[in-house]
Amino acid sequence: MERIDGYAPIREYALIGDGRTCALVAGDGSIDWLALPRLDSETVFARLLDAERGGSFELAPAIDFRVEREYVEDTNVLQTTFVTARGTARVTDAITLDHGGLLPWFELVRRIDGVSGSVPMRWRIAPRFGAGEGAGETSIERIGGAVRATSRGLSLVVYPFDAGEPHHSETEITASFETEKGSGGSLVLRATHDEPIPFARRDWAERRLADTAADWSRWLADAGVEGEWNAAARRSALALRLLTYVPTGAIVAAPTSSLPERIGGDRNYDYRYSWVRDTAFTLDALISLDLLVQVHASFAWLLHAVEKTEPELHVFYDLHGETVSGEEELGLDGYRGSRPVRRGNGAAGQLQLGCYGDLLETAELYVRDGNALDDVTAGRLAEILDHLTGIWTKKDAGLWELPDQEHYTVSKLGVWTAFDRALRLVEDGQLPRDRAERWRECAKDVREFIEDDCWSEERGCYVMFPGSSKLDASVLRISRMNFLDVRGERFSSLVDAIRDELDAGGGLLHRYSGQQQAEGAFVACSFWLVEALARAGRVREARDTMRQVVEHANDVGLFAEEIDPETGAFLGNFPQGLSHLALVNAAAAIRRADDDA
Repeated sequence: MERIDGYAPIREYALIGDGRTCALVAGDGSIDWLALPRLDSETVFARLLDAERGGSFELAPAIDFRVEREYVEDTNVLQTTFVTARGTARVTDAITLDHGGLLPWFELVRRIDGVSGSVPMRWRIAPRFGAGEGAGETSIERIGGAVRATSRGLSLVVYPFDAGEPHHSETEITASFETEKGSGGSLVLRATHDEPIPFARRDWAERRLADTAADWSRWLADAGVEGEWNAAARRSALALRLLTYVPTGAIVAAPTSSLPERIGGDRNYDYRYSWVRDTAFTLDALISLDLLVQVHASFAWLLHAVEKTEPELHVFYDLHGETVSGEEELGLDGYRGSRPVRRGNGAAGQLQLGCYGDLLETAELYVRDGNALDDVTAGRLAEILDHLTGIWTKKDAGLWELPDQEHYTVSKLGVWTAFDRALRLVEDGQLPRDRAERWRECAKDVREFIEDDCWSEERGCYVMFPGSSKLDASVLRISRMNFLDVRGERFSSLVDAIRDELDAGGGLLHRYSGQQQAEGAFVACSFWLVEALARAGRVREARDTMRQVVEHANDVGLFAEEIDPETGAFLGNFPQGLSHLALVNAAAAIRRADDDA
């Protein structure tokens, strides 16, 4: 792996985590991203966004090496094998669990094993508490056999066990050692905030490392999607689990902030919040995976979050279901000079009508899977739907959160879906019948608007918004809405038009017309195409496209938000939940098509 100006390619990262926070491990063994104590906190390591000032935890041979990487079977425990001219060493990384639950402190264990020969190793911890966010003074001191770095109440302590004698300066902690065949050492990194520091016992920490792998395997159990892409779907499930903030059930869009959609560009956003849209899409994927405990936890969180703003839906909420406003620019250079680096997200104040359809579709899927709504939830959803009857005619920012307000087709499809799923829930006895007639009238009006104003005979497709000639790949999600006959001529024409206009090669699609030079291909759109083809009965095409797109994953099966179709480089925040949930839903659509054949 080669860094460019100190930055690793986004494709070269792997993710580890515990359901409270995540770390990104580069192919050269450096942890370049870690926020503490939770996913959306200030960072301790942010080399990802500033190679010089961001901070990192490096661990690698002191001589030239090549790398082989994989997750330990179906887990979120990472193994990196360093092969050198003098021998081979293996590093096993995990943020550890306690019998499947969270430890009362943060603990990262890096186990170093000598596989063959003799390998000189070195490590360096350069903590940069709150890099770019006006961080306070950091102090580093020796405490017994460990070294502690502290700043503003956060303590970060490294315990080296047979991993060299640590030395420290005012800014970093370093050590070197040598592995032999059969040797073993560990680096245990613990963190607490305004709490005592628990002493790390080597045997307990190393046992937890092994137990954590077993915990992940037990969590995943038999989950998956039968068929050719079961392994990819299971890896996606594990990635989505790391994007879930366990204490509440909130699901973040991605664990990172400000990775660019184009190198040097300014489309760099903070995705460490829980979007109504992404949460709803994820729950659909989790249902397909049979991870029903997580479905309930995250659906309950979503309902509690929207309770605070009902009858309005906000675009996203923070990890505790609170509303978010504004964004600020941080004093970091940005990934390969891509500025600005942001905390917060300016989309917070937008109107996105599609969110209403996402919420109601999720509620209907939840009920269809054999569950029931309680009276409070039913009343809440009814109030939200009544509110939607008065606002659906407004222009909005659309699914892509664009600055230009329009009557986006995908938003109106979301509105129609909200009313359609509400009527289904009425028939199931889950929503009050006395409001159904108004919802039915609105569903009829929205359908007429979409058919009369959004369809273009010239393009043979629903356009991005009335009066536009642009096409939008998100309209492919119409395949799952029951809005039109997916085996009919109109749907087939829609699929072909979008595919022709937005094709980026290799099964990839751009988001909408005119983006070919502005950003990479959008991964989720490619999987939406697969799902649309499968639902249309074009299963052979769906399989061929699925094979192409899945091949774009990195060496450990993860996807970013976008891919540069010319180079294969990853772009945007990583790993992207939307990419992985769309993969699962595409695999499930192919499976259902096979079952129906």
